[in-house]
Amino acid sequence: LFPKLKADGHRILLFSQMRMVLDLVESYLKMKDYSFERIDGNVTGTDRQAAIDRFQKTDDAFVFLLSTRAGGIGINLASADTVIIYDSDWNPQNDVQAQARCHRIGQTHHVKVYRLITSRTYEKDMFVRASLKLGLDQAILKSMRDDNLPALKNGASA
Repeated sequence: LFPKLKADGHRILLFSQMRMVLDLVESYLKMKDYSFERIDGNVTGTDRQAAIDRFQKTDDAFVFLLSTRAGGIGINLASADTVIIYDSDWNPQNDVQAQARCHRIGQTHHVKVYRLITSRTYEKDMFVRASLKLGLDQAILKSMRDDNLPALKNGASA
């Protein structure tokens, strides 16, 4: 996947739950001489912001390796146009937040999201359960919007 995305000029955010997975991907990137940045739970605040700034302000880094918890919330990485979810989180909202790092003000490209899922694995089961949770969340939120729509339109009555 990396060689094709690189050849087509894409920039990637790769999210994983585990530092060991990020270590393996980092080794591959070094072997292929692909430039990258990385944020995981071991990165300090100053180094974290420096990595974000380098990725956002230059086209030098091809991939940004991020742990979902450390790099999935509150960061604008709109210079990337591709998200790879290497392994899903039990909380589907964390994966949604991770994907949203690309979907920010300033994004000028169509964003593609890849989820790496293998059949008959723990990750496949986790993805199915997380998808069901996300569907339930959306159904409840839609129900709440529909129930409250008259009050929102006309104001609450006593």
